[in-house]
Amino acid sequence: MVYDYFELVDKAKRWAEQAHAQGWINADAVRQLSEIDTRTPTALFDELHTRPLIVAFMGGTGVGKSSLLNRLAGSAIARTGVQRPTSLEVTLFHHHRIAIQHLPENLPLTSTRIAQHADDLKKNIIWIDMPDFDSVEQANKQLVLTWLPHIDILIYVVSPERYRDDKEWRLLLSEGGRHAWLFAFNQWDKGVPEQFQDFQRQLYKAGFVDPIIYKTACIVTNESDEFSLLEDTLGTLANAHTIQYLEQRNLGVKKNELKQKLLICERLLGNAHSYQQILSHWTEQWQKTTMLLQQGFVWPTQQLAKFYAEHTVDLITNANIKPHSLWDEWAQTRFNDALDALIESADQLAVPVASLRSQLSTVHSKAAKILKDNTELSVRQSLAHPGNSLQRHLMKLARVCEVLLPLASICWVGYQVFIGYYTSTMTNTHYLGVDFAVHSSLMITLSWLAPFFLLKKLKPSLEKSALRGLNKGFSLSMNEIDTLVVSLIKRVAEQQAAQKKALIEIIQQCCLEQPEPSMVTEQTPLTRMLIDTPHAITTLLDKVGE
Repeated sequence: MVYDYFELVDKAKRWAEQAHAQGWINADAVRQLSEIDTRTPTALFDELHTRPLIVAFMGGTGVGKSSLLNRLAGSAIARTGVQRPTSLEVTLFHHHRIAIQHLPENLPLTSTRIAQHADDLKKNIIWIDMPDFDSVEQANKQLVLTWLPHIDILIYVVSPERYRDDKEWRLLLSEGGRHAWLFAFNQWDKGVPEQFQDFQRQLYKAGFVDPIIYKTACIVTNESDEFSLLEDTLGTLANAHTIQYLEQRNLGVKKNELKQKLLICERLLGNAHSYQQILSHWTEQWQKTTMLLQQGFVWPTQQLAKFYAEHTVDLITNANIKPHSLWDEWAQTRFNDALDALIESADQLAVPVASLRSQLSTVHSKAAKILKDNTELSVRQSLAHPGNSLQRHLMKLARVCEVLLPLASICWVGYQVFIGYYTSTMTNTHYLGVDFAVHSSLMITLSWLAPFFLLKKLKPSLEKSALRGLNKGFSLSMNEIDTLVVSLIKRVAEQQAAQKKALIEIIQQCCLEQPEPSMVTEQTPLTRMLIDTPHAITTLLDKVGE
């Protein structure tokens, strides 16, 4: 499927706006995409099957652009002389039956001068004389830039004195691939062959392998004047095939420029491997932070364990008594330092940090609550089941023995008393005695004291139980915070992958081939008027990089 250029631009702008809103690209990248020019020569006309070729004279002050247009028209339709550098004016010269229906946007009507003719041989061309690009008036430069996207062929006019002007040359380099170019070395009656050859070398460096340069002169009778050849060349190019080819080529260059800007955005997104490095850095950083927090919590944890031990009952019955939090300002600072180190590592890996920072901002306030919830729950569980498993089983056994052993001793003593009494009656022997009474009392006492003493010794310390619960809650909290941060990093990585996937789809659509008219051959003038494609791409890359 071939995607329309304007549709691609719209998709690219929508992607850039939402990517910027989520912190993936900076405002400068959005501005670069928002400034993409979608204006074309066709936009100046209503829906027509054919339109005229738009040709413009461009050049510096005093090179004779207006004189060439006046010579073409056969009358003084464009202002020349000393007024020209300060005249904020574009001159349009066209057939009276064909006119521009839509002037460029934000163009003052007072800056446009229109002249018409009735020559049917020139009805397929609209001639434009643009202001001097190097004028002291900034409005002149703005007029040129406003009209440039609507031009098919630019006639770059120079003179022996001004063929090396820097401002116009920079404009040629930046606009080279978007237009077809003809060159007029005007005022040739004042020039020398060395200047012409030097100008040819400059054009070759700009990407024109065999540029078409016409030597024109203000003096019509000059034998070396080639103005008529310039007219004839443009006359042969004023056809639907040339216009369609130039339109398609212009859009191709613009799609390539859009692609280069999108590739810059792709680099701004970073790569998936960077997030694996971020995860590794966080794991290492969090281990250090956990050890630091653990060391710093030793004394506060002990004090809090004592508080729980002393107010166990009060914490249940009195809601106004609340233990202080382990997570204090010192702990929050250490935690913030760990997150800041994570952001710094992401920045060093050329990963967009705005989105990551936005995701991690929620963790700053959650850490204290996570520690509070986990420690309180763990302490409650520890106090509800104090001691270890062996300790609790021994206590159960001691409680059973505390009842059974004294009861068994009493039963045994009672049995001995009954048997002794019965035996003494039947055999007339001495009944038990003092020793038996003392020993039986000691046995009953010991059978009760032993389990009682064991219970006392086995009873777990509430303070130690609370301390164990606090330590357990701390470990759970550190793991939960680590898991939360890791999940956020992975979520950001997934979002980055989604952003990159959407961007790559647009970039791939820019690379899809689009139908073009038949290619021009090497023998036609149009081939010589087009800048060398590899050089044009290099120029555009340099421009985007700036």
